[in-house]
Amino acid sequence: MTHLVLPQDANPAGNLHGGVILKHIDTTAGVVAKRHSRGNVVTASIDRMSFRQPAYMGELLIFKASLNHVGRSSMEIGVRVEAENLRTGEVRHTNSAYLTFVALSDEGKPTPVAPLKLDTDTARRRHREAEQRRANRQRERALEEGWASAQKE
Repeated sequence: MTHLVLPQDANPAGNLHGGVILKHIDTTAGVVAKRHSRGNVVTASIDRMSFRQPAYMGELLIFKASLNHVGRSSMEIGVRVEAENLRTGEVRHTNSAYLTFVALSDEGKPTPVAPLKLDTDTARRRHREAEQRRANRQRERALEEGWASAQKE
């Protein structure tokens, strides 16, 4: 997906607002999740959002996404954002994020999705890395739940 950074997307210095880029990252990842599930999806989490370099008014943002992991009803999508200076042709990697989406039935309940086909070395590598991120999320969730229950006591 692409987006031309317009004045309403930027601050007075001409830098793209972070929220604008988050919206487009979420939309891009959502399209990937919807194409895989062929149904309704919702954002469950954004694992990590890296702001590597600024993007500026007048630049073209290029959003590249890949489906990295599929669980029973969840999908991890990685999104890489590049900014292209339309005058010079220079392209810079500006942002990266990992998002988890959940497929929903018509009743709004999590529903199974097709498994991911790992037919390239790159797909297998991304899948291994996504499994590690998933394990990290599960550990963090267990720690948060332990902390929350300790606070209730």
